[in-house]
Amino acid sequence: MASNTVRVGTVEMSAAMIISGTIGWLVVVSGQSAFNVVFFRCLFGAAALLAVCLWRGLIHRGMLSARVIALVLAGGAAIVLNWVLLFAAYPRASISVATTVYNTQPFMLIALGALVFREKITGPTFGWLALSFAGLVLVVEHQPAVLVLQGRYLEGIGLAVGAAFLYTIASLIAKGLKGTSPHVIALLQVTLGVVLLAPFTDFHALPASASQWGSLVTLGLVHTCLMYVLLYGAIQKLPTAMTGALSFIYPVVAIIVDHFALGQHLAWSQLAGAALILLAAAGVNQGWTVPLLRPRTGKPG
Repeated sequence: MASNTVRVGTVEMSAAMIISGTIGWLVVVSGQSAFNVVFFRCLFGAAALLAVCLWRGLIHRGMLSARVIALVLAGGAAIVLNWVLLFAAYPRASISVATTVYNTQPFMLIALGALVFREKITGPTFGWLALSFAGLVLVVEHQPAVLVLQGRYLEGIGLAVGAAFLYTIASLIAKGLKGTSPHVIALLQVTLGVVLLAPFTDFHALPASASQWGSLVTLGLVHTCLMYVLLYGAIQKLPTAMTGALSFIYPVVAIIVDHFALGQHLAWSQLAGAALILLAAAGVNQGWTVPLLRPRTGKPG
């Protein structure tokens, strides 16, 4: 029974990460500004999540304390703004580069842990940080061949870094939400997104074609509601290490989609840099040691 549970969790996590990897393509295809895309993602996502929460009986009086609601809304603000910055980075820096830079989140979490919680950075972790930085340098030193917005590459890199930082903040806030239904958390956060972004949404520049509207509806129903259901279902079934390992499907799929759907061609040095960042992030998540920084035991071999 246990092995079957892990098998189901693996399928759910893999599916969630594959879905995540196609987000950038839909954002670009929609032809909308980042504010418009996130607004409609939140709007359609909220409608679908509300249906799921009602169906599962998750909404009832007194389900959340004032403290939990405050944390959910704070994390939601960070998540929503994180989406705005990341989606704005796609046309400026490309889906591949923006996604790769975005996956420096684990190292920002380590840095904040050291600064805020005085957590010690071990030798192996420092080694992975150095490897990730080297990869980041390789990724950003060459401008991608295909960019929707030319001449704003460094701005796109900055937006991706800002998005990663905001996601890190949301992750820290989420530590205080253990035991709270993730579906309710997601519902409240995307509902907050609708309220926050309504004043910044350009309702005079809405999609002109059915395919553009289709991309926005898909982002809300599939890439928000369905993905949350799959992701949280997987997290409940899988060991933390396996969850971390499978999360790297997301950036790999994003790079593949960017290449085949949008014709993006990265330089070999950029691909090598992306590989270094993902390897370093995997090393941190899985607790791998760096051979040269492995502590001495005094034993031979």
